[in-house]
Amino acid sequence: MFKPAPMVQVNALVLQRDERALLYGLGRAGVVHLSRTAAGPQTAPLEPPDHSQDLACCDELLRRIEAVRRARGVADQLPCEGSASLTLDQVDERLQGIEQAGDELARRRTQLEQQWGQVAVLLDQISGYQDVDLPLEQLGSFAFLHFAVGSLPGKNLEKLRTTSEENVVLLPLRPQGERQPIVAVTSRKGRFAMETTLQQAGFRHEKPPVGEGGDVKTLIEESRVERGRLASELERVRDQQQRAVVEIAPELAQLEYAVRQEQAILQAEQHFPHTETAVLVTGWVPAEQADVLVAQLKHVTGERCVIHLESPDHVPVDQIPVLLRQPGWLRPFGTLVTGYGLPGYRDLEPTLLVAVSYMLMFGIMFGDVGHGAVLAIGGFTAMMVSRDQKKRDYGLLVLMAGISSALFGAVYGSYFGIPSLHYYGLWHDPLHDPVGLMVAAMAVGVLMISLGVVLNIINAFRRGEFLHGVLDKFGIVGVVFYWGSLVLIVKYSTLSELGLAGIVLVMVVVLPLLAMTLKEPLQYVLSKRAGHLPHANNLGMAFIESAIEAFEATLAYLANTISFVRLAAYAMSHAAILMATFAVAEAIADTPGIGDVLYVMIAIFGNLVALILEGVVVAVQVLRLEYYEFFGKFFSGSGLPFRPFSFLGKEKEVS
Repeated sequence: MFKPAPMVQVNALVLQRDERALLYGLGRAGVVHLSRTAAGPQTAPLEPPDHSQDLACCDELLRRIEAVRRARGVADQLPCEGSASLTLDQVDERLQGIEQAGDELARRRTQLEQQWGQVAVLLDQISGYQDVDLPLEQLGSFAFLHFAVGSLPGKNLEKLRTTSEENVVLLPLRPQGERQPIVAVTSRKGRFAMETTLQQAGFRHEKPPVGEGGDVKTLIEESRVERGRLASELERVRDQQQRAVVEIAPELAQLEYAVRQEQAILQAEQHFPHTETAVLVTGWVPAEQADVLVAQLKHVTGERCVIHLESPDHVPVDQIPVLLRQPGWLRPFGTLVTGYGLPGYRDLEPTLLVAVSYMLMFGIMFGDVGHGAVLAIGGFTAMMVSRDQKKRDYGLLVLMAGISSALFGAVYGSYFGIPSLHYYGLWHDPLHDPVGLMVAAMAVGVLMISLGVVLNIINAFRRGEFLHGVLDKFGIVGVVFYWGSLVLIVKYSTLSELGLAGIVLVMVVVLPLLAMTLKEPLQYVLSKRAGHLPHANNLGMAFIESAIEAFEATLAYLANTISFVRLAAYAMSHAAILMATFAVAEAIADTPGIGDVLYVMIAIFGNLVALILEGVVVAVQVLRLEYYEFFGKFFSGSGLPFRPFSFLGKEKEVS
């Protein structure tokens, strides 16, 4: 629980003809983190192959598959891993068939929709003329009458009637939106005056919507029949598209799996050096799964491979992947840890410590039995209702935070802040003894900071960095300096008494600071003797860097310890909000008629503000203390994540 899963390095030498079979086995097993190996005399003489063109082809195929999904409205669907393997050319051929069939249906649907729209527009145009008993196609052939067919803005019709000559007859038709179709009739002699009046009214000439020998009623009937035929055909095409979506969904998923499988193989092959006939495949596997993996690889290659397992003892820590295994109740806190980063392979894994400290600090700052119960019920409900694992984990986190809040609420005697219930507290309200609460908060800070320094010392020794573990500002001399300073501050508030106090001051403060100042120069000298490139330009710069780091350590210890005063500050803030809420409620409780109602409403509102607003702020502040004041002492977050090789391009759960 306190360290990552043990890893074993796998080195497999296989014939080139068996390389793909071995990679298929690794991909299906999903437990090997492949690592890149440089060509050389200790590995294989030839550099790994370059598959950039084939990988670009994979990217293009995946883009086309996704484009088909979006265009056809196909939902993502993952196939079983037993799908048949396809070459990129086969995928391209089958994808072209899907694209062409879909494009043909789409073109046919677009064509039908356009035709249906044209018929609908025609029906809309001619519907206004169905009550006109005139041969519209022959209106221009009358010797003594002049006809004008068209439309004008509907609001201008009345004005046109008042301004038209007496010899003008207006025949309004059925309105079409904002325009009013009309037929205007006058004598041949009065046609110029009528046209002028029509133009002033915004009239627009329109060609009668019938051909030679036709009539409006016949055209309307034929158009309605055609519209019905087009609607039926359009419905049939839509049904074909819906059936196609159901049919192509599994095929698209199979094609995507085939491409991702080939993509993963090609990317993997670029990791491995080779000879003319053999390939060296390297990676990392959890130690307890190594024997099973070796048996699987020998099976898929027909025993034509040489597999060697090596311990990671002599491998640089930044090359060893980190896999964290945690019980279900710790998984939400593991998310908080990985949000900062991963521990190094040889570092202690702090999730359990984070869980305990997070709950402790959250309860101190947000102690209330009622609020804790609300959080616990909400978290438990989220766990029971949600099917998403992440949401269930967050629900568990809220549940545990609620339990901690309720426990500290019992200590404070806070039950939704109701004043009459403060007497039932195991201690007392945070506002009654702010100094004592601040001292307790800093005591928690001292423990957290000291624990972080101890973890840093242990990690340094586990990595073999003994000088760092002893002389670092967060090493042995650092913890001596920190605790020595605390003891002096507590025991000797003034240094008027010298003697023993002066000796202690030298032993626990001055000497540790001097030791910190020697760290960088010693590292410089040791690096020079070992033939390594020193981290500093010269010995003088190393002394200056150490002196600055010692001064920074003094400020850091002081600032980090004081930072934990926020535990008391937020606890008092939470109590103050509730106290103010009930003070206001009691002040208006005597209002005639509605006093009791206002009292309850204000009490509920104040509790909601404290629960929602302050609850979020406290959760963030606790996380800040974890990341900066605790993790900053020992946790770099630079561990290499364990990403097992698989064909779906996603990290596979490794149990």
